[in-house]
Amino acid sequence: MKKYFLLVLSCALAYNACAQNDSVTFFLHKFEQHIGKETYAVTKTGSDITYSINFKFTDRGSPVPLKAELKLTNAYEPLSLKIKGNTSRSSTINDTIAISGTLARIKVNDSSYQQQLTTLAFPVASYAPGTVQQVLLQYWKNHYEPATLNTLPFGSVQITRSGQDNINFNGKTLKLDRYTIGGLIWGNEILWTDKSGQLICLITNDAEADKLEMMLKPYETLLPQFIDKAAVYGMDLFTKSMPKSTAAGKIIAITGGTLIDVVSGKPMPNTTVIIENGMIKKIGETGKVKIPSVANVIDAKGKALLPGLWDMHAHFEQVDWGPAYLAAGVTTVRDCGNEFSFINAVQSAIDNGKGLGPKILKAGIIDGKGPMALGIIQADTKEEAIKAVDRYKDNGFDQIKIYSSVKPAIVKFICDEAHKKGLTVTGHIPNGMTLQAGVDSGMDMVNHIQYVYSVMKRNKDRSVNFEDSASVAVVKFIKDHHTVIDPTLGVFEMLFRSNKDDITNVEPAFYTLPAPYQVIFKNTGMEPANATRLAPVWQSFIKCVKVLYDAGVPIIAGTDQDFPGYSLDRELELYVQAGLTPIQAIQTATITPATVMKLDKQTGSLQEGKNADIIIVDGNPLTNIRDIRKVTTVIKSGKVYDPVAMHKLVGFSK
Repeated sequence: MKKYFLLVLSCALAYNACAQNDSVTFFLHKFEQHIGKETYAVTKTGSDITYSINFKFTDRGSPVPLKAELKLTNAYEPLSLKIKGNTSRSSTINDTIAISGTLARIKVNDSSYQQQLTTLAFPVASYAPGTVQQVLLQYWKNHYEPATLNTLPFGSVQITRSGQDNINFNGKTLKLDRYTIGGLIWGNEILWTDKSGQLICLITNDAEADKLEMMLKPYETLLPQFIDKAAVYGMDLFTKSMPKSTAAGKIIAITGGTLIDVVSGKPMPNTTVIIENGMIKKIGETGKVKIPSVANVIDAKGKALLPGLWDMHAHFEQVDWGPAYLAAGVTTVRDCGNEFSFINAVQSAIDNGKGLGPKILKAGIIDGKGPMALGIIQADTKEEAIKAVDRYKDNGFDQIKIYSSVKPAIVKFICDEAHKKGLTVTGHIPNGMTLQAGVDSGMDMVNHIQYVYSVMKRNKDRSVNFEDSASVAVVKFIKDHHTVIDPTLGVFEMLFRSNKDDITNVEPAFYTLPAPYQVIFKNTGMEPANATRLAPVWQSFIKCVKVLYDAGVPIIAGTDQDFPGYSLDRELELYVQAGLTPIQAIQTATITPATVMKLDKQTGSLQEGKNADIIIVDGNPLTNIRDIRKVTTVIKSGKVYDPVAMHKLVGFSK
């Protein structure tokens, strides 16, 4: 009787919320920028309740529209869901699910089938629209909060009551319930509702793996608080469930491995490394180095010891990237643009031992105003440029990242203020500028090889003529100005690949990735004919890295945002494909980034007195660069992590 009363009460609350809010608007945000909205209207006809939903945002000039219709009984049992439109700039959805009794009729794009329902199931196809998740949450409550709830057309979700938050708003206290939902995206979504079940805030990721937030319209000014809380709570989930690691204060001895000296480029066989208090205390030949009796001994015989890897073009969009990076041996990342509140909270959690992840170096993004703008920190005047740079400096950022809509005249103001405050400048070459103009304005580094390619002499098939005097002059200009290049070849490989090719040719571990993440990238690429037509461009991108490297231009390995952790391995493989030796490729992800970030005295190589950021690899990446994927142990600041455990913590199969 008690359960029946609770069910009736829950349904009544849900219906009352609908009746009181028969038309509701959420504002959508990316990089904290208001980019669109989702609205829903509720109608009741006879025994049915219908949600009519319009979802649309504009991401860097590209509209992403979606419409959905969700029908339920008065008891909030699902009857149908129709959803059609875009889920990102490059992905679409067209699903129809109709439920009659225990039979579900499902249509996904052009594929139709029936499914007999033997357990509870709710139709929800994606992270959007958020309204469907609001109703999903109510359905879960009505059915006594099962640990797992199947979803249609496929998959399942795990919903958890994770706490309550009291938030001050206009002098009053909002008492909100907090939930996590796993299974719709890679990682956990975090949602807040009021006591009636009305969704107030949803922190999720879109179909490009970019973080996206939904805020109920009246509360939009509270968004930074929710972003901050989402970062803290997300990290806290890991600290509660993560496997124990060796404490930094303990002594660790790694014995018998081949140490790869990335400074000299030479291997040191049969080496012992002593770690104490998170630092490398002693390196020497095994048998000649005294091992303290209290040491935790790691036998590395037959394995290689390398410095922890650096990803110099990260976008730490969700807390799940932290363990994934560590699992791949990445102990330092440069975050090249993020939401201010989120990345600050994530960095703080990691640095204070309340979260899992690599050391984060922050590059604060500044864009210009306009239809293609990204983020809320924008500068169109000298005064705005100075204010933006100073804000980042005051909050512990290491660099400024210039984005594509910054007006050419403003670039110099940004660079001058950054240099005045001891910061370097990286980024895109803004629209209307050349690489040379950006560097002349003060940019120290450039993200993406496309900006080098764009100022070189090209042949009729769009390949680069590297022997032409114009191309030679570009390389000389970059070298003479000590400009650092972050190529992100892996991103372009995904764009230029034929979407009919086996994706494991690019990423051999693809099918170990969390299933929702596989969906995002499964069909990334272009039609085979276009891939063939643009192959000369792609080959020029690859060769460009070799030409720059041979000229003495600093190359730093970065991934942008593809496969968590693994994309750095692929980046190094592509450098070897371009003609670099394996040790040269490894240096682009170790000592070279440490040097350009002026941290080479503390990290970036395995030397006495440096930070104990070390990976142990089962193989020899000096002869086969792909062996760098075989990470068996990761040590960050003297703490030992198991890659398999880290991967499983964030939904990888191994």
